[in-house]
Amino acid sequence: MSENALVLRNLETYYGKIHALKGVSLEVPRGKIVTLLGSNGAGKSTTLKTISGLIQASSGTIEFYGKNISREKAHNIVSMGLIHVPEGRRIFKDLTVKENLELGGFTLKDEALRRKGIEHVFEVFPRLKDRQRQSGGTLSGGEQQMLAIGRAMMTEPKLLLLDEPSMGLAPLIVQDIMRIIKQLNDEGTTILLVEQNAKIALKLADYGYVLETGELVMEGDSAKLREDERIIKAYLGE
Repeated sequence: MSENALVLRNLETYYGKIHALKGVSLEVPRGKIVTLLGSNGAGKSTTLKTISGLIQASSGTIEFYGKNISREKAHNIVSMGLIHVPEGRRIFKDLTVKENLELGGFTLKDEALRRKGIEHVFEVFPRLKDRQRQSGGTLSGGEQQMLAIGRAMMTEPKLLLLDEPSMGLAPLIVQDIMRIIKQLNDEGTTILLVEQNAKIALKLADYGYVLETGELVMEGDSAKLREDERIIKAYLGE
C-alpha cells in the first residue's frame, strides 16, 4: 500500500451527550479516492468535521502524512494542505466568484501564486470564468458547487474532504462534478469523499468504508463493495 495521506485510529466524537463516532479507524492512501458511505445520521459529516478540526475528538488520533493533528486548530490544518468542502457549499453569496476564489487562496502570500490558482480553477471550470464578476448567490446550484470546489483548489490541497458534492444537483451536473473530482485526483489530489449517491461514489473511488450509527461496519475495494449483496440492498437500490 502506498504512503497514507490520512490515518484515523479509534476516533471517538460526541455532540453533547450524543456519541457520534464510536472507535472509527480508516486509512486514505496518498493519491487515491476513498469514499465513506452510510445513511443520514450515520456520522459521515461528523467524521469530516472532526478530521478538519471543526469538531474536537474526545479520544483517538488523526494523522496527516504521519503528523498527529488531533488537537490542531482548523486554520492550522488548512495551512497544512487539508481542505474541507462542507455539505451545502457554504460559499460567500454576496461576494463575486473571483472574490470567493481569492478568499480560498488567502494563505498564499505570493500574489503570482494566487493568480496562478485562479487561472487553474478557470481552466477546470470554464463556466466560473464566464461568471467571475457575478455574485455567488446568483449562480445555479451546480455552479455554486463548482465554486466551492474551485475555492478549495486554490491552495493545491494535499487532501480534499468532499461532503455530499452531488446533493440537490441535476444528473447531468452531477456527471460534470464527478468528472472534475476524477480529474483533480488524476492531477495528484488525494480525496476522501462522502456521497449520498453510492453507485457513483463506488464507481469513482478506489476503496470504500461503510458507517452505521457512528461505527464502521464494512470496508473493501470499491469493485467488491459494488457486488456485495448487503451494499446492493442498502445503498444501490437494486
